[in-house]
Amino acid sequence: MVSIEQEPSDSDNSITALLSELNRGNRDVEEYLIPKVYDELRRVAARHMRSERVSNTLQTTALVNEAYLRLVDMPAIPWQNRAHFFAIASRLMRRILVDHARARHAGKRGGFQHQVTLDDAIPAAMQESVDILALHEALNRLTEFDSRQGRLVELHFFGGLSFEEIALVLHISERTAKRDWKMARAWLKNELSKKP
Repeated sequence: MVSIEQEPSDSDNSITALLSELNRGNRDVEEYLIPKVYDELRRVAARHMRSERVSNTLQTTALVNEAYLRLVDMPAIPWQNRAHFFAIASRLMRRILVDHARARHAGKRGGFQHQVTLDDAIPAAMQESVDILALHEALNRLTEFDSRQGRLVELHFFGGLSFEEIALVLHISERTAKRDWKMARAWLKNELSKKP
């Protein structure tokens, strides 16, 4: 159990311990949790925001704040570790951005095509831009086809988790995570290249 009188260390275990305390209803631990997770949440949000239009009204700080508020208000999540927390955070940020994009599309009725690249690791000449909603729908189809590959893409592309962290979250080997990434990326590129 985390003592509120003593500030926990900066280790991943302290984050997990703080999350466990939060799940038990101890809201006092937030004063220690926020500084430990905020910078990483900003990095995750920045990965999400890199695919957003410059004119997007939702800013990185607002995305972090909304995701954090939703995270700490989620009932009884049995947090496994730091990677699990950031995986859930990334998923929430994706949902927030997709909802935001849908709201913009609803107002414009298909007026713009929001472009993102599938992977920074792909050489620039091979990168293909896709509509953020098309990517979201393709990722949902991938998840229906292979849920682990869908989660892996979400964790790596949107969440910025390393293959080592993904292996931990998904309970697979790092080698399997890398193999699944290659297959999922190829599947998504094929899906996104299809004409509507």
